[in-house]
Amino acid sequence: MASGRRDRDEASFRSEVLVVGEVPLLARAAGALLILAGLLAAAAAFPTYLVVGGTAISLVTGPMDAVVALAAPLATAVVGVVLVLGRVPRLGLAYAGVAGSLAVGRVLIELHQGHGSTTRPAVEVLAGERVLTSSVQTGAGWALGVAALSVTILAGVLALLAWNRTVMEDGGTLDPRRPALAGMAVLVGVAAVLCLALPAADVPDRVVTDPATGLETVVTAEGPQALLERPGLALLGGLLLAGALVLCSVVAPSLRPRLAAVGGLLAVAVQLLGSGLSGARDAAHSDELDWTVPGIGLLVLGLASVGLTVLAWRWHRTAAGPPA
Repeated sequence: MASGRRDRDEASFRSEVLVVGEVPLLARAAGALLILAGLLAAAAAFPTYLVVGGTAISLVTGPMDAVVALAAPLATAVVGVVLVLGRVPRLGLAYAGVAGSLAVGRVLIELHQGHGSTTRPAVEVLAGERVLTSSVQTGAGWALGVAALSVTILAGVLALLAWNRTVMEDGGTLDPRRPALAGMAVLVGVAAVLCLALPAADVPDRVVTDPATGLETVVTAEGPQALLERPGLALLGGLLLAGALVLCSVVAPSLRPRLAAVGGLLAVAVQLLGSGLSGARDAAHSDELDWTVPGIGLLVLGLASVGLTVLAWRWHRTAAGPPA
């Protein structure tokens, strides 16, 4: 009886202990870069993004647009502040590493959008506007967005360098549940790649009736290009983004300690939720666009990824007591 009580007490103690060593300067520098990236991304939402065919496009045209555009930068900045303070350093390092990996493909897509899209003009949907990329001029919003992604990549590099130098460990209470968490995360990641491969908002087909004969025909309109249908840097960026998303979904649940897994899953959730909300915003902005099934699926998967993050945060109960 006494032995069983002692075992339960030890299990409860292990669930509550988090050992954090001295946080190296490199880790705090990664946190500072995350703060800078968040501020740059927030500032990029308001100026002119691109001027396409003489039409100035901005990412924020109303309150709902501001919520969509500022959610991810705010999360990045908050994680950066936590990392600079050195409270739970590996959570911030994991977030920076995953966010930096995902930003590599995104920055290539942005570079194509700003400079290479005119080589093969096509219909695109930018901030809810259906435009033809016959001529494209970059604005301050595009430049700030590329700078934010570049800083995020640099923060990810510093996070990888600082990972082994940062001491942070717990009692391993999540370890028995990591396989289940990893399986769910991989399913979400693969499904998200399938959804990203198709436009989140598209131009619907129209049924036209010939007044003379009464014959109905389906008229298809050219819609936005899918992620993997774009040429050059955009195609390379799409492939890198898809590969990084699956890889990070596999790696994030295996990071130690438990809060590091939370940080990695949070970065994936921010990416998926931001993409899903952007698709919903694009569809709501224009009567010419419909929200597609992949777009709806991307938003659902983003919410599912948030759920996995919360699950990793709370899923460390032991038989002897409440969560730490």
